[in-house]
Formats: sequence, structure tokens, C-alpha cells
Amino acid sequence: MSSSPQARLAECASRLGGTGATDESPWVKAVLILLAFAFLALFLFMPLASVFAEALKKGWDAYFAALVEPDAASAIRLTMTVAAIAVPLNLVFGVAAAWAVAKFEFPGKSLLITLIDLPFSVSPVISGLIYVLLFGAHGIFGPWLAEHDIRILFAVPGIVLATIFVTFPCIARELIPLMQSQGSEEEEAAIVLGASGWQTFFRVTLPNIKWGLIYGVILCNARAMGEFGAVSVVSGHIRGLTNTMPLHVEILYNEYNFAAAFALASLLTLLALLTLAIKSVVEWRARQELRDAEAPAERPPVTAAARRDTPEPAPDCMQAAPTPVVHAATSSLS
Repeated sequence: MSSSPQARLAECASRLGGTGATDESPWVKAVLILLAFAFLALFLFMPLASVFAEALKKGWDAYFAALVEPDAASAIRLTMTVAAIAVPLNLVFGVAAAWAVAKFEFPGKSLLITLIDLPFSVSPVISGLIYVLLFGAHGIFGPWLAEHDIRILFAVPGIVLATIFVTFPCIARELIPLMQSQGSEEEEAAIVLGASGWQTFFRVTLPNIKWGLIYGVILCNARAMGEFGAVSVVSGHIRGLTNTMPLHVEILYNEYNFAAAFALASLLTLLALLTLAIKSVVEWRARQELRDAEAPAERPPVTAAARRDTPEPAPDCMQAAPTPVVHAATSSLS
């Protein structure tokens, strides 16, 4: 008779002379917890507190005045505009790339995965220089753009392109492992049942990946709003026109306008904390939905009258077991 996995683990621990990997003495646990809190206090809580302390050093009136100042307001609007353009485009690309990589086999699949990971391995400054070499005055397309009076660099289009480049792996990299783990059985069953490609995507695929998709969008938006290196190269640092919030914080700090710089930095910090809060809620909802899906369905108690009225079950050879995948696809399409 085979023992349970827990019993085998306990037997292995006893053979090794211990009582388990997590059965440490109380003082070891206390030291580890103190080290973790000390690290967080030194590298997270203290910097966050200093940002808000410096931002409010001259009072609330100076704080709000720094945020509504014309150049700061322009930087805030530009940051939100760039994120509002880059995130939806990366959403479309990320879903399409993840669907292609996870659901199909085709030549060049490994190359596509490598290209998706490229922004993770290239410095943002280098990615900005790539656009300078492409669209600059002496770049490949620079003379043609100048003839047709089209501005890419030192304008909003260049900032959007640089932001899209550094953020497009965020959504795709969240969805690819998720869709690979789910397989393609439900999509195939839906197609067998007569669903079109769009019906299969919206009624089968999208509900299965919705939490991973929302998680990737949150990360993509946070990276888009906080991007500095690539945007710094292509923006031109024109105050009131091409400065995003991180670039304007740098300019204010270099001008020794610390109160205004930290006020704008505190707004970025609040946006980051809001992003983390939304991310935590999404993760909690995803875990809750997973637990609900794995929990066995409770059946109502069968009364004596119902038991008398229930017909005898058919022999095993006459019962057709439903296919789980086809049943799931049918319920998704209904």
C-alpha cells in the first residue's frame, strides 16, 4: 500500500536528520522578518516618504500650484496621451502575437519570440537612438520626411513610437505562457461545433485569458507612463511641447526647483501606487475565480420521494460519457 506524498516527505526529512524545510527556530524566523522589513524600509518606505515630504515642504498651495503650472500640465497631458495611444496598440499586438505563438506552429516562430524579447535586452537609450538613425535629419527616412514636412523626431509621433517599442513585450509576455498552458482543445472543439474564428476568440479564448490580459495592460501602462531613456532621446526636451512627466521632473530638479520637481514626482508615485493596487485586486480576483472553478459543485440533498421516482441507471455499456472539452466549448458558445 503506497503512502501519501506528505508521509514520504516526512520520511525523507527524518532520514536527513531534520524536521522539514520550514521548521526553523523562532529566532531565525525573527531575524529573517526583521531583515526583510529593514530592507523595505531602507529602499522603499524611506524614499517614498521623502518624495512626499519634499513635495509638501512648502505647503499644499505650492504643491497644487506646481501641478497646474502650464509646463507641468502639458507634461501630464502628454504622458496620458502617449499612454492612451501606446497601450491599445500594444494590446492588439500582444494578443495577436500570443495567439500565434501559443496556438499555431509556423516557420519563424522562434524568431518571433526572440523579437518580442528584444526590448528587454536592449537599453532604452539604444532604442531611442534607433529611431534617430531612422527618422533623423541624416537618417534613412529623414530627407524624405523633411521634403513632405512630416515630423517624427522631437514631436509626439517619435515619443509614441519609442514608448511602443519599449512596452510591447509586456502584454505578449504575460499571455504567451498562459495560453500555452491552456492548450487549444477548447478552440478546436468550438470550431468543430460550427463557431467562426471571431466567435471562438470572443467566446472561448478571451474569457480564458481576461485576467492575464488585464494584468499585462496594467504593467504596460505603468511602463509607458514612467519611461525615461528612450523618450529622452527622441523628445528634444522642448518645454510645454515634448516633455513627459519624467523628463519634466529632471528639468525642474536640474533647475533647483525641488518643490515643483518632487510635486510632479509625487504624482508619478501616486500613479504607481494606484497601479500596484489595481494589480493586487486583479491577482486576487484571478485566484478567487480559479478557486471557484476548482471547487466541486454542491449537489442538493436527494429526498426519499425523489429517490423513488429516479429511474434505474442504464448499464455502463449504454452510457456515453460527454467530452469535457466539447462540453466547455458548448457552454461558452451558448
